[in-house]
Amino acid sequence: MMRDAIDGHALDDATPRHAAARHTATAERLAAEGDWEQAYQHLRAAVRLLHGQPVPADELARLRREHAEAREQSRRDSLTSSYNRRYLDERLVTLLDDPACRGTAGLSVALVDADHFKQVNDTFGHRFGDRVLQRIVAELGTGLPEGAFCARYGGEEFALVLPGCEPADAVRTCEAARHRIDHHPWPELDERLRVTVSIGVAHTAGPLTDVEGLVGAADVLLYAAKDSGRNAVAYRDEGTGFVRLAGPAGGRRAITQPGQAETRL
Repeated sequence: MMRDAIDGHALDDATPRHAAARHTATAERLAAEGDWEQAYQHLRAAVRLLHGQPVPADELARLRREHAEAREQSRRDSLTSSYNRRYLDERLVTLLDDPACRGTAGLSVALVDADHFKQVNDTFGHRFGDRVLQRIVAELGTGLPEGAFCARYGGEEFALVLPGCEPADAVRTCEAARHRIDHHPWPELDERLRVTVSIGVAHTAGPLTDVEGLVGAADVLLYAAKDSGRNAVAYRDEGTGFVRLAGPAGGRRAITQPGQAETRL
């Protein structure tokens, strides 16, 4: 009899805690899946169960703040603090219906790749290479127009997404980033070090239907920049459809047109 009473009392006392634990576990699972609103609701339920009363305003504010911080961290690359590939993919999908990406401005996507980066890792080590990537990201993120962002695409490759940015402005932004990286004080890390990047800039206007096609076009232009000598920004001329190089490289280099013979523009 006493044992049943004790067990019953323990069960009554533990039930809210168990229910709160279930809500917390569900919240963690939903947060991992990116369903932040539902995760937040489960956390609120857990707090109510533990406190036995409505959640105070300051507690709600704390939960919102922690959720916002956790959500932002889940979007970031742990090494460079740029956005990660998951966020990049999700954001590009949402831009399909963004009015700012329709009309003449449209959407520009640039793929950026560090030139000969394997040599950096082989010569100086991977930890040193990580520091180089962090500096590249810092330069890429400088001077981006409102609404634009940088994301790590994979390895030493990054994406710049420029919504509502005219093609010429997107090319100028990327050329400025290339120039900053080329003239960065790399000898601060090692006197033997020099780092450059190659960039391919693709643009589309009007209602977007194929984000993968836009990224693929940027990838083709990236390799055109590399095939034309690296340390360059490649883009497609709106009038002629030919690939050109931005800035000083455009006047002194031969450009291999994708799928065509080498042509000097």
